[in-house]
Amino acid sequence: MSVQATFAATLVDEWIHGGVTDAVVCPGSRSTPLALALAARLRVHVRLDERSAGFFAIGLSMASGVPTVICVTSGTAAAELHAAVVEAHQGRVPLIVCTADRPPELHHVGASQTIDQVGLFTTSTRWSCDPGVPEGSQEAFWRPLAARAVAEARDGPLGPGPVHLNLAFREPLIGSAGPLPARPGPSLVRSRPGAAVLDAPLEGRGLIIAGANATGDPGRLLLLGERLGWPILADPRSRCRLPGTIAAADAIVRTQPPAPDTVVLLGAPWLSKALSEYVSSVAAVGGRVVCVDPWWQWTDPLAVVSEFHHVGRDEWIDGAHDAAVPTDAEWLSTWRSYEAVAQAVIERELSGELSEPSVARALARYAAAVEGTIMVSASMPMRDLEWFSPALPVAPAVMANRGANGIDGVVSTALGIAASGRRTFALLGDLAFLHDVSGLVNLPDVPCTFIVLDNGGGGIFSFLPQAGALEPDRFELLFGTPPSSDVGNVARGFGLEVHEVTAAPELDDALAACGSARSPALLRVKLRGRAENVALHEAINQAVRLALA
Repeated sequence: MSVQATFAATLVDEWIHGGVTDAVVCPGSRSTPLALALAARLRVHVRLDERSAGFFAIGLSMASGVPTVICVTSGTAAAELHAAVVEAHQGRVPLIVCTADRPPELHHVGASQTIDQVGLFTTSTRWSCDPGVPEGSQEAFWRPLAARAVAEARDGPLGPGPVHLNLAFREPLIGSAGPLPARPGPSLVRSRPGAAVLDAPLEGRGLIIAGANATGDPGRLLLLGERLGWPILADPRSRCRLPGTIAAADAIVRTQPPAPDTVVLLGAPWLSKALSEYVSSVAAVGGRVVCVDPWWQWTDPLAVVSEFHHVGRDEWIDGAHDAAVPTDAEWLSTWRSYEAVAQAVIERELSGELSEPSVARALARYAAAVEGTIMVSASMPMRDLEWFSPALPVAPAVMANRGANGIDGVVSTALGIAASGRRTFALLGDLAFLHDVSGLVNLPDVPCTFIVLDNGGGGIFSFLPQAGALEPDRFELLFGTPPSSDVGNVARGFGLEVHEVTAAPELDDALAACGSARSPALLRVKLRGRAENVALHEAINQAVRLALA
């Protein structure tokens, strides 16, 4: 009997009792005891590249809401996980990160694949533990260790996030598990504060800005908006972008509509700079800005929040129903008229044109129709989905690596989401696709379609002052960075079926062809230049401004 094998089997058994179903394993020797235990009991996904594997695990946890275990060997393999750990930390995605380690006697003596892994992820974890090489005398602590890892990752006071277990193993690494320590381990009690007690009633004219994780019950939030007579500005990731809500908020607030008395911020912030500036203008004239902040994140980058309510968002919504004092019957209908005009303008301006906004708008409709999930890359794809996707009778699930807002790991995260069984559509640019191309190695057979917006480089930089301040050649060298690798050829090299779209009439049929496939595919959308994309965005905003003048 191997103590190390018994220890690893005990961790896995307790994780199963905590609801864990999936593990991502990268090949390596030192992690053998845990890898074998995971493969015996859980659904295991083997990925070669640790950086990609970390984002694959994020995708699995995004889709399920349950912590995914990731297991890697020691040394730089552990360090490769850092980008994904940072994203999970800031994006509040539950992960149980297990790095195998050498025993103490192999540290600081020049042993192979040995680095200092204690505290490797420092401030990016909810909790970390280095329990040392397993000893039989410690078996009473094994189940509590595993149970706490699940609890901290899923239900910690700062919200879901990654935990780090640095697990030292000593050779021999292969052995059979003996009888596992008896359960029950510690009971995991999930608790939340009671309904919010508002210091002042919700009255006057207000706005509710709903971001990702705004609520687990969109219908209840929409009822609150109706009760108050307040419009709900709904981010695509909120699952609240439904009929009656405001989807074209970015375009509308650029026209400087009348300011509300109160703004309520529910969920993660939008990317729209125009919306942030509008909220700042409300605060500047003494408006009330309420941030519902269940995880004590203090999300207020512009220093405009006047009240932080540290309570669960759904509990806050329940309390707000009791504190609602409807006062202005015309306010909501006015904003809905703005929305109707803005949507008509957007539809007209995008009609018949193949563009980044039109692809985002079409994909939102198609994903909703087939009950698919959209994984959208940071940078321009997320902005285009936020600004131009309409409110729909069924809001598609939209996920993104918005914790740190980087383009890293988009391919791997999308494959992880699809591995949960969801029909997944990844909307990303050419650079984001190429940045994470290692995620396509040993491509899993999952229902994932990559919609790659091939615009010849980093589109978002064309919206920034650098585009006008630098000589074109210098700008392209440092910021535009047009790729020399052909996206279609790269995808085919990894075995992906590639569909090409070069004109607007081809888009819907191509989405349908990819959407019906049960294996990975790539839809390459060949677009006009990045400067033309900037001009289109400006034209849409100007047209909305004139229509609402």
